[in-house]
Amino acid sequence: MSDAIVVALLSLAGTLLGSGLGVIASSRLTQYRLEQLERKVQMHNNLIERTYKLEGEMAECQHDIRDLKAAKN
Repeated sequence: MSDAIVVALLSLAGTLLGSGLGVIASSRLTQYRLEQLERKVQMHNNLIERTYKLEGEMAECQHDIRDLKAAKN
């Protein structure tokens, strides 16, 4: 084989290896970022659920206070 062909094949192998490793690294980073985003969304959803629960409890307390005030009068 001529030197030019060997150099071209080595360049091709290096390019393929570099591209493959780049794709793998990018995929891992994307997966990590998605996991972090899912964790944050889950925390937010838990906060929303707790807020709805607290709002319901507050409405119940307000009704109880109104009933107590009405019974007092």
